[in-house]
Amino acid sequence: MKSHAEKIIVKNGISIYTEHFGKPGNPAILLIAGATVSLLYWDKEFCKKLSQQGFFVIRYDNRDIGKSTTGKPGSISYSMEDLADDAIHILDGYHIRQANIMGISLGGLIGQIVAIKYPERVGSLVLMSTGPWGTPDPKVPEMDKQIIDFQAKAMHVNWDDENATVKYMLESAHLMAGQKAVNYAKEEERVRADFHRSINYRSMFNHALLQGGEAYYDRLNEIKSPTLIIHGSEDKIWHFGHTDKLLSEIKNSELLKLNGTGHELNDNDWDMIINRLNEFMN
Repeated sequence: MKSHAEKIIVKNGISIYTEHFGKPGNPAILLIAGATVSLLYWDKEFCKKLSQQGFFVIRYDNRDIGKSTTGKPGSISYSMEDLADDAIHILDGYHIRQANIMGISLGGLIGQIVAIKYPERVGSLVLMSTGPWGTPDPKVPEMDKQIIDFQAKAMHVNWDDENATVKYMLESAHLMAGQKAVNYAKEEERVRADFHRSINYRSMFNHALLQGGEAYYDRLNEIKSPTLIIHGSEDKIWHFGHTDKLLSEIKNSELLKLNGTGHELNDNDWDMIINRLNEFMN
């Protein structure tokens, strides 16, 4: 089953690059990627497997990523709420009234805003490797210091050099991983593809400047959509402990714990995730 690509104009000339899998008219799943990563993070084979379960699957590049509209590195002109609105504009572009929204990391935060602001558009919500769009539990550990120290090294990378970029990103993938084997050959292939397909690869770091969306902060109890929380036990970005607040404040929610998984969409978890999504959404 081949993917099909489409550009969608969302607002004021902003264009979002999307790809879709499966049969239009099937229940839709909109996949929202995390910070700094393109639609390729949702592996094509993962998307195909989902579509083979009878879903219409859409993945897309957020602003400043991949083939979507990008600005200059170090400058940002949009907010968290704009990214949530983009998701709705994509559904509009596909003439989809209601979809299952699945977001990973930053994408999970965007998904929470979508579910609060546009409840009628969200059939179900899947929050993967993310935390609450709200005040975190002070007892839950913050981002691992290893990650913070490593990200500080990004300023010393020559992002115009493909091999230097690949080296840094593979080290990042290693640090993000949990206890399960990572397919580094596939990861390198993805990074190189992103390097060559991006309008401006460095613009991905603009996501570090994201603000806004405060109007929807600390309103998790308003989420009415059935919600599935998927989280790795070894996540160094969003500690597994964040799931407690999500489960307690989102009333109609349940948890899929990925034992030994880090902050990643690991190949070894695909079947478990897809089987649970199929049960959850049907």
